[in-house]
Amino acid sequence: MANLKEIRNRITSVSSTMQITSAMKMVSAAKLKKAQDAITAMRPYADKLTELLQGLSANLDRDSSSRYADVREVRKVLVVSVSSNRGLCGAFNSNIVKQSMSLLHGTYGDKQVEFFTIGKKAHDLIRKRHTIAKDHSGVFDNLTFEAIEAIAEELMQLFTDGKYDRIDLVYNQFKNAATQIVTTEQFLPIQPAEAAEAVSGDYIFEPSEAEIVEQLIPKSLKTQLFKAVLDSFASEHGARMTAMHKATDNAAELRDQLKLTYNKARQAAITNEILEIVGGAEALAG
Repeated sequence: MANLKEIRNRITSVSSTMQITSAMKMVSAAKLKKAQDAITAMRPYADKLTELLQGLSANLDRDSSSRYADVREVRKVLVVSVSSNRGLCGAFNSNIVKQSMSLLHGTYGDKQVEFFTIGKKAHDLIRKRHTIAKDHSGVFDNLTFEAIEAIAEELMQLFTDGKYDRIDLVYNQFKNAATQIVTTEQFLPIQPAEAAEAVSGDYIFEPSEAEIVEQLIPKSLKTQLFKAVLDSFASEHGARMTAMHKATDNAAELRDQLKLTYNKARQAAITNEILEIVGGAEALAG
């Protein structure tokens, strides 16, 4: 059994760890509220914009296709992996890397795959196994639509220049603080809107429907990427809050066990001292 000093040191260490994890949990809970409000407000706008775009696209002739809808033979794929810049959030980052590697070795096993990372953790983990084409980890230092817009424009340019035949997004979709859904989403080329219902009614389009669609597509793509990053950002804080909550509970349980072990060891030490005193007294009396 460990001596009393070692047990006391372990109790102090575990208590300090518990204070840190508890503080991190409260910080993440505060940040989660703001991030959750942002993605909750963003989703209806993004969904309505996609619905409007698909409805207008359904009115157009098949020949009036956008350069962002150019379906080519898939030879070269870009996987955009969205993670976080910091750890201590459970399996949040490892799930993104695992899904990205699954695309590399599974879905696109016979294609040339490159990675584009948004988040330092995905960059550091994927770089050990594969080449990173570009990294934008600094975007989380000031997460704004303008910053994501620039990244979206870069991705759109890479596609229209023919450097990649397909671009996929891999990110954690926020459901609640305890649940994050790893999502793989096609970014480019844009999905065909054949199943969408055409916009009906006696509308006058100014400029033409084709021009409106051509202007809406870049905006929709930028919104899609921004929504994915906001989803990931909210998911990160939810995952970290949950992880720190579990860590705090585990630390409290370990501290209680150590205190019990300490009390038993202290009681045993006192009993031994009493026995030694009694034994010494009886030896003197004899």
